[in-house]
Amino acid sequence: MTDVHTLPTEKAPGPARTTLSLGGAKRHLGLVAALALLAVVGVATQPDTFATSSNMVSILALASTIGVITVGMTFVIIGGGIDLSVGAVMALASVWATTVATQDYGPFVMCLCAMLVGTAAGTVSGLLVSYGKMVPFIATLAMMVAAGGLAQRLSDRKTQLVKTENDAIVQLSTERILGLPILVYLFAVVVAAGWVLLNRTTFGRRTYAVGGSSEAARLAGIDVRRHTVLLYALSGLCCGIAAIIIMARTTTGSSTHGSLYELDAIAAVIIGGTLLTGGRGTIIGSILGLLVFTVITNLFILNGLDTSDQLIAKGLIIVVAVLLQQRTATST
Repeated sequence: MTDVHTLPTEKAPGPARTTLSLGGAKRHLGLVAALALLAVVGVATQPDTFATSSNMVSILALASTIGVITVGMTFVIIGGGIDLSVGAVMALASVWATTVATQDYGPFVMCLCAMLVGTAAGTVSGLLVSYGKMVPFIATLAMMVAAGGLAQRLSDRKTQLVKTENDAIVQLSTERILGLPILVYLFAVVVAAGWVLLNRTTFGRRTYAVGGSSEAARLAGIDVRRHTVLLYALSGLCCGIAAIIIMARTTTGSSTHGSLYELDAIAAVIIGGTLLTGGRGTIIGSILGLLVFTVITNLFILNGLDTSDQLIAKGLIIVVAVLLQQRTATST
């Protein structure tokens, strides 16, 4: 009789782990190849603009905001859930942090406020999913609507400017170290922390276990409901950090921030190889998927192509990625 405490979710056997690692490496190489191909297209179509340092910085700055959200989304999807509220929660956090009352306390309180608001919203979504037993799609859809409405109410549907005395936040975008804005380094720190949390901690192993089979994880002694709440709280925290970055980039807090960010983040995670059913995925894959999308967006802008064509291209990429996932799943 199999001992439930030796489930492969806690410590996978050598061959299985090796197969997973090889599959992940192949996906990563494929994404790197796609980025190289896009770079060739960029140099060929816009030789005087694409390869410039200013354009590379623009790509990284654009990737930073959605990238932080993508890190949180990766955890949620690996854990078997999904979060449609990330864009609205980021907007709510930016609005709450730029209210006059909050700004009077300075940049530190503004940043703390953004992260607390994001974490609180994520926690509510997690409670609805785990203890309220709501389908993640419905729970986070409700949070998306509610957070968007609250952001509009707080801001009175007006854009709120970051005060000049809180210039420390704006400096995240304007100040540069080795040619890169500070917000890019903030993004890198979040990615590194996410990678360590997912790959080198018990929390990460439990995330894979819960996403692979919540019942097996429960039998192995994991508190699945509490872990689910923590996953959504982590996603909310990432939304709060992303709100700080968007405030630095735009010097504003607005209920219109984060429009369709949830779709970009989910798409990046899927393209990066994370299964929508949970149990498999990597932070590196998600970030590579994000960079593919960001470079595509940059190429469309540089070549003056219509936004609708860009959305069509992204939609086709998502469809192909999901079809490849299904083919891989059925062949294993």
